[in-house]
Amino acid sequence: MVKVRIGAVVAEFNYDITHMMLELAKEHAKFLDSEVTEVITVPGVFDMPLAVRKLLKQDDIDAVITIGAVIEGSTGHDEIVVQHASRKIADLALDYDKPVALGISGPGMTRLEAHQRVEYAKRAVEAAVKMVERLE
Repeated sequence: MVKVRIGAVVAEFNYDITHMMLELAKEHAKFLDSEVTEVITVPGVFDMPLAVRKLLKQDDIDAVITIGAVIEGSTGHDEIVVQHASRKIADLALDYDKPVALGISGPGMTRLEAHQRVEYAKRAVEAAVKMVERLE
């Protein structure tokens, strides 16, 4: 029996990285006797809150993970994106009384650093499962 049913919201921006993160998240969920049962892809991290809300509304989803990689550009745009998205994502967890785990790496990192941080997805799954268990 699956312990925790997880919905995942995955950014398409930097998909070479986020796809690896998603696969790692799925593997780790299985290791924890849980499952990523639904995946919604969105253009970027800033677009995540609407998809997170959609998953949180579903009775067959116990928790949501967000997967993204925000790489530093020539402006401060990366910081704004992560700041606003993470704030709204945290608010949604409180609004729907379900865990939402942040598996977003960045801001302020290079593409190489993003590749080195794909395990953030594994941490997000770990946090989601722990939170569901502890809030039961």
